[in-house]
Amino acid sequence: MQIAVVYHSGYGHTAKQAAAVLEGVEQSGDAESLLVDVAQEIPWDELQRSDALIFGCPTYMGGPSAVFKKFMEDSSSRWMKQAWADKIAAGFTNSSSQSGDKLNTLMSLSVFAAQHGMIWVGLGLLPGNNASTASPQDLNRLGSFLGAMAQSNVDQPPELAPPAADLLTARRLGLRVATITQRLMSANK
Repeated sequence: MQIAVVYHSGYGHTAKQAAAVLEGVEQSGDAESLLVDVAQEIPWDELQRSDALIFGCPTYMGGPSAVFKKFMEDSSSRWMKQAWADKIAAGFTNSSSQSGDKLNTLMSLSVFAAQHGMIWVGLGLLPGNNASTASPQDLNRLGSFLGAMAQSNVDQPPELAPPAADLLTARRLGLRVATITQRLMSANK
């Protein structure tokens, strides 16, 4: 099976998150992985060959980055044919604020996947860092269910942000998508 992590990163922080998602996919040991930066030439045939597509982009002004939005719109010829129907989909996003309206970006990515007839996989982790005994080092510290969220301080380079907890959460999303994709492919044999 092949799983593609399809992303855009404006300043390198979301690229770091995408790499963590890819590590999770590879951790499964069952998947070929493909990292696709939509700011570069898009390997549409490889995306078609993929069994799962994990979409990621920064949240700018409360929604997906314009570069990723262009990729979404450029996929319309595949949408017209429902070429990605029944593929697995998931998503991740990053912004400088704790909230930053990242949920809106994940909702946009999930609606995009639904329009393509894809099967959305959520994060599958309970929220962390939401009790007096919790910690900012908890997985899913930002409390998302729809996908993986990360937060990167505006004054820190990608070498320092997003924090380790957010990258571990992204890695968990990649592993979850690989596990569920494998399970569904095995059930359909």
